[in-house]
Formats: sequence, structure tokens, C-alpha cells
Amino acid sequence: MSAPPQTAGTRTMTGAEIVLQALKDNGVEVIFGYPGGAVLPLYDALFQQNAIRHILVRHEQAAVHAAEGYARSTGRVGVVLVTSGPGATNAVTGLVDALMDSIPVICLTGQVPTHLIGNDAFQEADTTGITRPATKHNYLVKDINRLAETVHEAFYVAKSGRPGPVVIDLPKDILIGKGPYAEAPSAPHRSYRPQTEPDPQAIREAVRLLKRAKRPVIYTGGGVINSGPEASRLLTEFVRLTGMPCTNTLMGLGAFPASDPHFLGMLGMHGTYEANLAMHGCDVMLAVGARFDDRVTGRLNAFSPGSRKIHADIDPSSINKNVKVDVAIVGDAGRVLAALLECWRQDEAPQDRAALAAWWRQIDEWRARQCLRYEQVGKIIKPQHAVRRLFEITRETGRDTFITTEVGQHQMWAAQYFGFERPNRWMTSGGLGTMGYGLPAAMGVQIAHPEALVIDIAGEASILMNIQEMSTLAQYRLPVKVFILNNEYMGMVRQWQELLHGGRYSESYSAALPDFVKLAESFHGVGLRAETADDLDRVIREMIAVDRPVIADIVVDQKENCFPMIPSGAAHNEMILGVGQEGSVAGVTDEGKVLV
Repeated sequence: MSAPPQTAGTRTMTGAEIVLQALKDNGVEVIFGYPGGAVLPLYDALFQQNAIRHILVRHEQAAVHAAEGYARSTGRVGVVLVTSGPGATNAVTGLVDALMDSIPVICLTGQVPTHLIGNDAFQEADTTGITRPATKHNYLVKDINRLAETVHEAFYVAKSGRPGPVVIDLPKDILIGKGPYAEAPSAPHRSYRPQTEPDPQAIREAVRLLKRAKRPVIYTGGGVINSGPEASRLLTEFVRLTGMPCTNTLMGLGAFPASDPHFLGMLGMHGTYEANLAMHGCDVMLAVGARFDDRVTGRLNAFSPGSRKIHADIDPSSINKNVKVDVAIVGDAGRVLAALLECWRQDEAPQDRAALAAWWRQIDEWRARQCLRYEQVGKIIKPQHAVRRLFEITRETGRDTFITTEVGQHQMWAAQYFGFERPNRWMTSGGLGTMGYGLPAAMGVQIAHPEALVIDIAGEASILMNIQEMSTLAQYRLPVKVFILNNEYMGMVRQWQELLHGGRYSESYSAALPDFVKLAESFHGVGLRAETADDLDRVIREMIAVDRPVIADIVVDQKENCFPMIPSGAAHNEMILGVGQEGSVAGVTDEGKVLV
């Protein structure tokens, strides 16, 4: 394979050097990876430079989750490096997770030499075929002359429009061959140009509907976080200017301050009573950077049946995909919110303030139900109490705190009881629901924010999915805290079996659990345990104070369920508020009247 003639400004390098130079030129400072034969040329090139730091994980899935945590907490692209065959296939779960939650990740995968592709060579897999449905885009590089261009383009694709993961499959002969290095192009991409500026007419129509609304609600998702901190600031300004209620999806938490009186809490399957009933009973809904997924909408034919719906999203394929809307706005969430603010101020039509005040009186009645209340009595620790005390004590420290989670009941309790005031402080697996996400994600967050307090709120089942990353924490002296709500069950599975399957707890008990204190110590960390409510605050404070990796095993009530809950296939007005609560199933009419 011959290289084109050298021109001014081009340099000849090995393929491995080209990849690293392209990473540097795209601002990469850290890579999460695991070596193997096909990528050893890249690892050799890494050894001979100091600009890019490499973090050695213990499993390739964890590498992608770490890159997700890094990306989600910084707004930058996370980078992963794995070898061919099983290295690439082990990364697939993380890639799908990033795709579902719109996280920008570049995954560099090794591949057998080009002349062996398709021959079932040792550690060969059809990585591009396998990852096609798992990524936003993928590449198999067969021409070293296009290697630099491919890496630059991959970064553009990963972070432009709706962000997502991109795979670059690198045959070994491409990495050891020599070719020209090309700088990143300054002109826009010739074919992929996502629309970021909203249509002014759609903005005007949205403002017209919102000003006439009697029962409006603003519903925002992870797209506001992905747009950057300015989008969250603009959202807060717009909500306070209009006086409208605001709710966030699981992925959108932190986009609007949890302590603001306009905030209704999270909506959806385990959302608050007031958020879900406001969504069901509103007459105009503004959705920004959210995709109307099933955990938010519940039963589609009963989702907010009386409302006019405005949907703003950077991904045009998300609009009218699940829910038919009345006004479609394609554009970046931050630019949409800026345009809405400007148009609102310029529009001279009056807002129906009297109707809005009546709407808030209705919402306050729903709030008065205190759907998240719990009673901490006796010695047994309620999981809600554990999360709330964690929130209150971390707030007392004044430290910048980042929370990751695994997946299950503990994840929902974290979303309900830990208040997020700022964006990019909450990292969780929303779309795919990946057990094992939280620990490696916390690792990536801690690498990005070495002075911050990083806590993985975990379950005793989920944490075992990627527990090997405690070794990575030890190697790099990362003081991540693992806060386990230990009920000795796969809690959410047990809850569904109790409520929907007659209490037949089929394979949901976590038998043969390790001693988490000794396990932490075996990984050169600190192990703590709280067995009673009297132990809780002391353990939390000690966990925070220790400048080492910590596993805090919090023994919680085994029988506690996560409420409120919209059962699968039910509507927003068919919530279960909790066993023992008066009117445990409640609803609302399309006119906003409460039904209990």
C-alpha cells in the first residue's frame, strides 16, 4: 500500500503514531483500556509518549463504562482501547449503554491483519458487523492513508448532533504500517451536518401555545445535560420567567435545581405523585431533550391524553417516534431554550396567570400527599433514610459531589432522595439499565475530577458485576466510595415478583454474598459496615473522610419496596403510592381533578 506524495505540513508516521497524534489533536488526555495482541503496536506507542494517560481496567465492559462516566461528567468524548475478538465483544454492552443514553465515546478496537479478515483467524471477530446496531457509527480502516481522517471524523460524529459511541476497528497491519498524518479539517463535514438552530416559526408556535396554557408542564431529559451547562442555566431561567412547573427524566436530573419550588421531582415509573399527575393532567407539555421512552410514558394510549405537545430534540428521528406531537422543534436543547426565552420576552400576548395559579394550587394538593415520605423507626435501616442521610451529610461537607449508580431499587431511591442542584453530577444507566455500570463509571468520574467526592450508590447484586474494578481503584489510588444498600436480594426483581407474580421469589435471593468489608480490604481498600440506624451517620462520615477506596456495606430493610410505582402497562394516573398509604392507588381526570 503506497502513500501519496508528501506535501507541506504532512508527516509520515506508523499507524499507531497516527492514531495517538489524532487523539492528541482532538484534546484527548486519558484512555481507558486493556491490551492484547492486535493492539500491542498502539500500546508500544503509548509507552513512548507522555501526553495521553492510560488507565488499565480489569474488563473491557468496564473500560466503556469508565469512558461514559468521564464523558458524562465533563462533556468531553471518552476514549476506549481494546484488543480484537473477545476484547471487542466484551465492550459491546458498554457501547449499547452509551448508545441508549447518548454518551459520546470513541472505542478503538484491534483487528487481525487485513489479509486474514474473514479467515477465522485467532481472536478475530466481525467487529463492525457486531457493533453496527450497538453504535452511532463504526469504521473498519483498510487504508492507512485514510486513518487520520477517520479518527478526526469519528470524534465529529460522536459529539455532534445526538451524541453516541463510535467504533474504529484497526487491523494490526494498519497500526504497524507507515502513512501520512493529516490535520483535522477546518471545514464542516461534507455530509453529516445535524441541525442545531431551531425553526423560528416552530418557536413562535410553541410560545403561543405556552402563553395560552392553563395547565402547562415543562419536561426535560438528558439532552439538556448533553447540550452543556449553559442549557441548564437557560432552562432554569425559562422556568422561573414563566412560572411553570418542571420535571426531569432519570437522565435529566440536575438540569434543573432539585431545591427550586418549581421542581416537581422525577417523573415516570418511579417518579413523584405530583410530577406524574401533572403530566397526565396538563393541557400543554413542553418536552426538551427527552425521547418519550416507555418508563416515562407508561401506557401510550393513556399518556397525557388531553395535552398539546411540543417536542424539541436534536434528533429528528426521535420526534413522533413514540408519541405524536403538535409542534416539532429540531435543534440543540440550549439553542432551543435561548430561542424560547427571546421569543417569550418579545411576544406581547399575556400569559394566563390566573389559570397558572389555579394549576399550582392543584399541584400543591398533590404535593401534600408527600409521596416520598418514609418512617425511620427502630434499628433496621430504611434504604430511603440511608440515601437521604448520604445526601445531607455530603452537602454539609461542601465538596463537589458526583453520584453514580448501579441498576435496581437503589438506583431509584438515589434518584428520589439525593437532590441534584447542578448538571453532570449524576451518572446512571438509564436506557439499557446495565447492572455493573456504577463502579467503573465512578472510576472514570474520579479520573476526570481528582479532587471531587465520587460515590457509587450500589446494590449488593449489581456491585458484583464489575467488582474487579476495585483493583483499578487500588492501582491508581482513586478514592471512590461504594455505598451498598444491602438487602440480600435482587431488590427490583423481588419487588416485581411480590407485586406482579404472587410473591414467588424465583432466583432473586442473593445467596452466598461475600463479606464486603473483607472484600474491600483484599483490594487494598477500606471496608465499613452499618448494621443499625445508629451506625449510619458514623459510617457515612468515616467513608467520606478516608482518602482511599471504600466499600460501605449498609444493611437495609429486606422487605422495603420502591414507591411510587406505575406498574408496567399502566397509565400515569394508575400509580401505586405504597403499601399502607391511604389511597394507595390514585389518579386524576383530564381536567386535573384528583381521583383517589
